[in-house]
Amino acid sequence: MSGLSKTERAGCTQILKSMTKEDVYSLSDTVTNKLIVVENVKEASGTIISFSKNAEELLKRKKVHRDLIFKYLAKEGVVMAPNSEKNKLVKRTLELWSSGKAVVDESIPGETDETRQRLTTETVSTNVQAEVGFDPLVLGQQFCQWFFQLLNSQNPSLGQPPQDWGPQHFWPDVKLRLLSRADSEQMEEFPGAELVSLRLLALIREERLLLSPNLDPLGLRTLASPHGLVLVAVAGTIHRDGACLGVFEQIFGLIRSPLENNSWKIKFVNLKIRGQDALCGTDMVAPALNYNSTELQLLSS
Repeated sequence: MSGLSKTERAGCTQILKSMTKEDVYSLSDTVTNKLIVVENVKEASGTIISFSKNAEELLKRKKVHRDLIFKYLAKEGVVMAPNSEKNKLVKRTLELWSSGKAVVDESIPGETDETRQRLTTETVSTNVQAEVGFDPLVLGQQFCQWFFQLLNSQNPSLGQPPQDWGPQHFWPDVKLRLLSRADSEQMEEFPGAELVSLRLLALIREERLLLSPNLDPLGLRTLASPHGLVLVAVAGTIHRDGACLGVFEQIFGLIRSPLENNSWKIKFVNLKIRGQDALCGTDMVAPALNYNSTELQLLSS
């Protein structure tokens, strides 16, 4: 299983502490492709640690300058030539961490005891890639069928009883990014389960929209992270009263809740909506995702 060991996490934490605030925020945006909004430097550092695939990948990021690694090694008593190239410093740092001789501070910025417990539970008990017979694509298909049926049931024009929609389907710290393009471009962000639930509900109940996902191969992609995060990306069409108004692309980040029978809950949502005026000839019948596998890999790593 990929990921950082306790020693690597502690070492990377020390290096992150020596970086500028601007570089830490920038690096957090890079490793999450700007889909996770952080509130402060500690949360940004914790996000970087949690979403890095391995220590080498993190050390080789452009924002992790060679001077930072050189100074870290010096503090650990490792003498290196002042003109050592970054690759050599990275290699020596990884050797130090694998030797078990590095000083280990187990506290990770942005992690509370509750967060550490949840991440540990997900890694040990719900590592999606390690489960026998687990298929992220099947999960994605089942999730989309459930989610859009649930959400669309809130549309009063359908004349059917609304199903049990609400904040209970989201993690408390969920974040929604909503990008709409019609005559102009507008970006909105909503933090927290209550606000996210209400904003999505308003799209369907107040604006009377109907979201129809394309669950064919061109419209649906999924990716499982070694940390327990599953990304579900789906494209579809937007309707109102029988008229097709545009298309949408939506990415969900799903994580299991060990305290709720390991049920999947939504960690973040990224929704892009394009009206007819912004389509420029895009296929309205079965829209395809613009996100490729590489972009999704960056989100889950």
